[in-house]
Amino acid sequence: MMPLAGMIIQTVALVAAVLSAACLWIGHVLGKRLAGVAVEASGATTKAERFTNVGYLLSMGSALLLTACVAIMLTAFFTDNYSIEYVARYRSDSGWFFKLAGLWGGRQGSLLFWAWLVSLFTTWLAYKRMEITDDISNMAIMVSQLVLAFFVGILVFSSTNNPFLPIDSSFLDEAGNLVGPASAWGMNALLEHWAMAIHPPTLFIGYAGLTIPFAFAIAALITNDSSKSWVEHSTRVTVFSWLFLGIGIGLGAIWAYVVLGWGGYWGWDPVENASFLPWLVGVALLHTFTVYRRRGAFKRWAVMCACISFSFVILGTFITRSGIVESVHAFEGDPVSLTLFLVMIIVSLLVGVVGLIIRWKSFESDDEISSLASKDAAYYFNNAIMVIAAILLAYLTISSALPEWLWFGGQKLSAGAYNAIARPLGILYCLLLAVCPLLSWGKTQGRDFWRKIRVPAIFALLMFAGLLWVFFNDLFPIYQATLTNGGMKADDLIAAGPSGYYNGLAIVGLFVASLIFCNTLFLFIRGASERSRNRGEGFFKALFNIFRKAPIQVGGYLSHLGIAVILVGLIGSSMYVSETAVSIDDTPGQRFAAERYTLEYIGLESQELANGNDKIDLLFNVYSRDDRYLGTVAPGMEIVERTQQQKMLAGVLSFPLRDVFMVFNGVDTEGKLSVDVKVNPLISWVWVGFGLLCVGPLIASIAKRRYSSTLRTVAATKNSEP
Repeated sequence: MMPLAGMIIQTVALVAAVLSAACLWIGHVLGKRLAGVAVEASGATTKAERFTNVGYLLSMGSALLLTACVAIMLTAFFTDNYSIEYVARYRSDSGWFFKLAGLWGGRQGSLLFWAWLVSLFTTWLAYKRMEITDDISNMAIMVSQLVLAFFVGILVFSSTNNPFLPIDSSFLDEAGNLVGPASAWGMNALLEHWAMAIHPPTLFIGYAGLTIPFAFAIAALITNDSSKSWVEHSTRVTVFSWLFLGIGIGLGAIWAYVVLGWGGYWGWDPVENASFLPWLVGVALLHTFTVYRRRGAFKRWAVMCACISFSFVILGTFITRSGIVESVHAFEGDPVSLTLFLVMIIVSLLVGVVGLIIRWKSFESDDEISSLASKDAAYYFNNAIMVIAAILLAYLTISSALPEWLWFGGQKLSAGAYNAIARPLGILYCLLLAVCPLLSWGKTQGRDFWRKIRVPAIFALLMFAGLLWVFFNDLFPIYQATLTNGGMKADDLIAAGPSGYYNGLAIVGLFVASLIFCNTLFLFIRGASERSRNRGEGFFKALFNIFRKAPIQVGGYLSHLGIAVILVGLIGSSMYVSETAVSIDDTPGQRFAAERYTLEYIGLESQELANGNDKIDLLFNVYSRDDRYLGTVAPGMEIVERTQQQKMLAGVLSFPLRDVFMVFNGVDTEGKLSVDVKVNPLISWVWVGFGLLCVGPLIASIAKRRYSSTLRTVAATKNSEP
């Protein structure tokens, strides 16, 4: 019953989405034809208005129908109803949280969840604009409904993507329990971690939200409206979506760090890259929106950035679901997904390009850069670097599937190859980030720039001196010791370049991070001081009012602070990691050294968990060089009772300047306990910076909207034009 109900409702949702888009388009066409024609004094609703209103209602109806589909799926998960094959394959015995995560744990369910989120964003937009129903909003909802129809159409017409397929009756006994091979089905144990359970939905919220700026960009082209209204309509949802993309990427990094057992958090895996692509272009999109709103420039940039960011969202899905690249995170290859998502990528880019060609003059703006030493130039280079970096990353990610005669065609690049490109390019971009807020529009006078930078530069030098002490005391000795010990790790360091280049790049990065941090901090101080002086407010009250009255700008500056902190953390935790592999007898009291620490084996603990899985923990005390006790670290392993799959549970002991990371690999061929110990310098800075990077857009996205009255005026003017 549940499979049939789900399939019927999602089919009706598809029909509603298509009809909604059709009604909105008919309303738009009729509205153009009736423009200037007087209606009766009674104010009778025109045909155009009726079609438009029906389109709005159907958009909300499609969201309600997809909500019903999600409710059916969740009911099946929570009641252990295995009549739906998807539920049987992604069930979990580890509590309600992971039963909920089953909804987005697999190919079919995640696509349903994504479609549902797109419908919710569209419904939110329809609710906000229903009283106004201005032409640009109508067309944006139409485009969004077409995107929704595409996703729901895949659910309905592709058997490999349909979440409501019934299970083969041979896999169920009379009581509805799974039997035979199906009894071993269930969610991958590696995914049963809080960070991985939250990671997919946060990413999907970001993906779905980026439909809205894309829809408004296409709507602006359809209506030939190059005013800033479409940017103002979509800025907050873009910030919100970019925020959730960042949260999703960060949660994925946390999961990789503590579950996968390799001691890192970013390995340039194709699926990791896929989530990073729209985030990169999102940076360009947000900065372009700023210039569009403030100066009426970068109009064509804004349209194309919106289209590219959406196309990279689809490209990420294409990489994950098509099977063209190998990844531990990807779903099994599917020719239907390969074809349909490839078509969607091409269409989303093509409509933007063709639309801009048709509306080229309408979207003309004064993008001329009179001086390279200007904020105009800095924003331009920001966009260029982010878009080029995203395109390059996309190309390298899918290069293994490309013909061999192309650059890197047929080759799967190593993490070292990505790092060789990303490190210098990233530091160059961060330098631009440090300087940009101090520049002026048009042209920056040298005296004015010096006045703004001299005090923060002094503090940046002081911060840099402190980081240099950390570098020579903590980081550089690890580099030297790794080369001395030899092995694969030493080979990787040698391949990364000469010592002068490798360590010089790190030192330059630390200086740039200091400059970003201090420059940004002084922007807050300078702004609060000026407000305090001009308004007669106390300094802290003035600072509070800046946060309250300029939330978008404050959010941007906090994000810059986060990037500065992350840059320091990335340098330490990705370039200067110490690794020690040992095998010990199961005899308490044994000691061994790992970098600057001594670890003492205390013993082994085992227990049976509530879900029937067995869990083993190894306990180690950690001591400093002078034999001072610092804490206990407990790497473990969980053995899944249903499948006998082994799940590593890393033990981490964190300090402000480094983590002691430990993983239990099991018993080796000699019967000894095999463990790996890594000392990850400055990794906590990555997590702190990630938090700041999230707080910034959070403040900007929840800020009270200031443009509502302006937008209503613009909408009313547009609707009254002949």
